[in-house]
Amino acid sequence: MKFKGFAAAVSAVAVVVLGLLLLTGCAPKGEDKGGDLLARIQAKGEITVALEGTWAPWGYHDESGELVGYDVEVAQLIGEKLGVKVSFVEGEFTGLLAGLEAGRYDVIINGVDIDDNRREKYDFTVPYAYNRTVVVVRADDDSIQSMGDLDGKSTANTLNSTYSKVAEGYGATVTPVDDFIQTIELLTSGRIDATLNAEVSYNDYLVQHPEAPIKVACVDPNVTQTAIPLRKGADSDALRAELDKILGELAADGTLTELSVKYFGIDISKGD
Repeated sequence: MKFKGFAAAVSAVAVVVLGLLLLTGCAPKGEDKGGDLLARIQAKGEITVALEGTWAPWGYHDESGELVGYDVEVAQLIGEKLGVKVSFVEGEFTGLLAGLEAGRYDVIINGVDIDDNRREKYDFTVPYAYNRTVVVVRADDDSIQSMGDLDGKSTANTLNSTYSKVAEGYGATVTPVDDFIQTIELLTSGRIDATLNAEVSYNDYLVQHPEAPIKVACVDPNVTQTAIPLRKGADSDALRAELDKILGELAADGTLTELSVKYFGIDISKGD
């Protein structure tokens, strides 16, 4: 009886101690999740980066199956400067932003453009690329000469992309697709009138498919800014500041220019 009483007392003390640990934000060794996002990344020694993996030349798989691209190398350089391993998670664009909000990864590096709606939901780093949006049509179609001609036309883009919002803003009806390749297939088969995308992505597609019966009908006069979105809030502040510093260094020493020319054939790292 005495032993049972002693054991019960010890158990009660353990419960109290555990409760105090939880109340003070402490946890048993090996389960420490304290600190902001940057601190947790550094403690883990790994940053998880989400991207599509099918959008050349931003991030795609080469003939050997290796994940390559402008954003892939930018992410790897960020990992090096943070002193951590980079772990890539691939998925359709429609789910990337939702996954970021849910905390399934730390950041998205996937040619994400800044817009007002996204600013309300996410924090962004400084821009690391600048793009022009082009309207792509079939080579024999001259019905679209300006952005205003999109009114009443059918287009296709991934849901929640900047391009789908621009198309809708000009009065087009947007069909949701999974990626750029599917968009071009819909266009060339005559199931849509046009599609909008980054000028550099269109140019890269033509390099890979010079026989494609498509052309640029017009160019959106607004230049878009590409940056890295993070979850909104103080938890991301230190990481965002560190990423701003790193991107600034990569721009200043010419690294972003070199990567831009390597993958796009032009320098998209400057806004002027």
